[in-house]
Amino acid sequence: MTKFEAKLYLKIKSVMDTWREDGIYAISFFVYSNEAFKYNGYSNVSLFAISYNTEDDCSGAGQFDEERWNYAFWRQDETMIIDPDKPNELTDMLFDWYKENGITNIGEEDENCYDKYMRYIGKGPVGQYELLTLVSKVAKCLQQEDFVQSKFGKRLPIIIHGLEYVWYYIEATKNANVHGEAETFMQAVGA
Repeated sequence: MTKFEAKLYLKIKSVMDTWREDGIYAISFFVYSNEAFKYNGYSNVSLFAISYNTEDDCSGAGQFDEERWNYAFWRQDETMIIDPDKPNELTDMLFDWYKENGITNIGEEDENCYDKYMRYIGKGPVGQYELLTLVSKVAKCLQQEDFVQSKFGKRLPIIIHGLEYVWYYIEATKNANVHGEAETFMQAVGA
């Protein structure tokens, strides 16, 4: 684990340690880019926030219902971990990490992001997929070490997502949930 990953890991654990609500059934790791997000001369950079949803939040929703799994229906009461609008130590470390790993042109998008059937095959703006991959590794570590199970008394899925569930979010979620915690989510979104 790199120094940056370790810092993310500790920050996420410290936030999750404060969650006391009953009925939590899913954890949200929200990684999202927007052209309005600016940091240190870059635009279209990513933020990373965590939250959760409870059974009370989706009262009456069935196991595969959109209300249960679509973030648009969630309470969206996130804790920012990396926020380009209000940079913190982790935001600075992310951009140092980009530099150390030769990741340049942060926020730019690939012009060849659609296949011949006009399906999106891109990875989002530069920096988003890389952050998403790191977030997935940290989530995987939390699941492998059974931190989530110990904290909540059962295995819960960590859903890694943006506003839509494109292929790379699905891939990141699958990779993170090593014990099959996200199988119901995967079925619900048709992955």
